Amino acid sequence: MSTQWNSIKPSDILTKEESHRLRQRSDLMGFWLLFHCWGLIVGSTALYALFPNPATLVLCLIIVGSRQLGLAILMHEGSHGMLFKTRWLNEQLSQALAAWPMILSMNTYRKRHMAHHRFTRTDADPENYLYTPFPVSKSSMARKILRDLTGIVFLRTQVGIFRYVWGEKKGRWERLRAFYTGPIAFYALTITGFALAGRMDLFLLCWLLPLMTTQQLFLRVRNIAEHATMEDLENPLKNSRTTLANPLERLTFAPYFVNYHIEHHMLPFVPCWRLREVHDLMLKRGFGDEMEIRTGYWDIIKLNASA
Repeated sequence: MSTQWNSIKPSDILTKEESHRLRQRSDLMGFWLLFHCWGLIVGSTALYALFPNPATLVLCLIIVGSRQLGLAILMHEGSHGMLFKTRWLNEQLSQALAAWPMILSMNTYRKRHMAHHRFTRTDADPENYLYTPFPVSKSSMARKILRDLTGIVFLRTQVGIFRYVWGEKKGRWERLRAFYTGPIAFYALTITGFALAGRMDLFLLCWLLPLMTTQQLFLRVRNIAEHATMEDLENPLKNSRTTLANPLERLTFAPYFVNYHIEHHMLPFVPCWRLREVHDLMLKRGFGDEMEIRTGYWDIIKLNASA
């Protein structure tokens, strides 16, 4: 059972009827979320291909980078079994269309992420290292952002993931095959397609470049917002954070309702597209005064670059 539920249980937040209704998943919504994400990627790439200039390239870097983060978020949704109602669709499409493009394995991610939910912000939380360095100085934050935007963090992350999968000798090749077969297949098909079309420049500029740069920045800020610099690590309403996001922030740092993070941790069985309703219900029932809620991601950056 999640340590989040030691003091507050889902039944303290939702009635049985609300719990039953809000936990319902939808194949149609799963298809829409993936279509929306890939549609923005394809659309912004096509815009640059038709009108190649610095302005459309910058726009492409922002939109594609944000939707690459969106793919990771949809993989996260799939890891909870909530992207699709049909289990086969959830497992197969979350892997092939969300995890593999991000050079990830949903199954490997799921094991670590479930431990994060169970042991949030404790020493047993495998994702704790993402949050413990903060707050940092303004100069340190600037250096982190510079490393994000120059691809250094991307390369370090890929080396770190490979070393994690490589691990101990026993079962090494099975782990490598399980983790990398899907991403290799995805990138082999993708690169072949761009090469046959004679547009490898689009793959490099409109996919690989944002993957290595803007996506890393959006991911960092999102990670910081969720669990860094928290007031009370033992209080489930204060060891996670909900960030109220404007339309531009939802386009960049907070795709697909990921900003409602307290709500997700308290009710991890609720699909992402229903979390806004959970937020309203929690406020209505008096949890708002105790919840760690911030307005805007600039506020998050200032909070965590204040040391």
